[in-house]
Amino acid sequence: MEKRGEVMSNQAKKDCRTLIAVIISAFVYAIAMKAFVETGNLFPGGFAGLSRLFSMSLSKFGNIEIPFSVFYFLLNIPPTLLVYKYVGHRFTIFSVLQYSLTSLFTELLPTFPITSDMLLIAVFGGIVGGLAISIALRSDASSGGTDFIAIYASTKYNAPTWSYVMYFNAAMLIVAGVLFGWEQALYSIIYQFCSTQVVQGMHLRYKLNSLFIITEKPEEVCDAVFHYCRHGITKLWGEGGFSHTPRCLLFMTVNAYQVHGLIEAIRKVDPKVFINVSKTDKIIGNYYQKPLD
Repeated sequence: MEKRGEVMSNQAKKDCRTLIAVIISAFVYAIAMKAFVETGNLFPGGFAGLSRLFSMSLSKFGNIEIPFSVFYFLLNIPPTLLVYKYVGHRFTIFSVLQYSLTSLFTELLPTFPITSDMLLIAVFGGIVGGLAISIALRSDASSGGTDFIAIYASTKYNAPTWSYVMYFNAAMLIVAGVLFGWEQALYSIIYQFCSTQVVQGMHLRYKLNSLFIITEKPEEVCDAVFHYCRHGITKLWGEGGFSHTPRCLLFMTVNAYQVHGLIEAIRKVDPKVFINVSKTDKIIGNYYQKPLD
């Protein structure tokens, strides 16, 4: 009974931290929209850019004023229904809260230009927008839209899919360039590039690393690995080329965010271990990915 209560208490603390992170994420993204995107007439990536494209197109060509926030909320509903079936309900609920609050905050906040320099607007707008998205992702939530789709595909196929999101954004910018001018579209590329770099640098869940571990204590190392994570490990036997001492080569693939903790766990049982970490673009076969709850 005490153990169950402790689990519930830990989950409540985790939910509280996620809730705070989601609120901060939504507010920071709204700042990016009001201080940079609207000031520079830019088109951010994903459904935020698509929402601005729809809103500005109706205003310019149909004299119909529908706020960005309305499109942003409505466009997020279909991918939400898609992800809800395959990804954890907790993750989906917090993501819905994130984009709902973003819609609310963008309506409440006024446009407040920080600078008139378009390059600064594009660069720092992208950094702030990417930071907002990263805060949500690192807290096991998302900003919805293409994040939903990318996370769904990454979870199902064990491969990064952010490049496909870039193709979607490129197509959107071509349309925006034709309709509203190429200068804003080109600055939007800078905005999106900066935003993507921040997200890729901060969000490590779907980045994979391979570990080549050379040790004289394979059993102890394997026990440490299995205690730390649920990934499989393969043993290969050999010997040192100079010392001719028997060695065991252990090979495994893990998520990038697990590497640091895993190395610490291994070095506790074998301080003399040799570990080579390399990037992995894609794996085919059985690989355990901790589900989003």
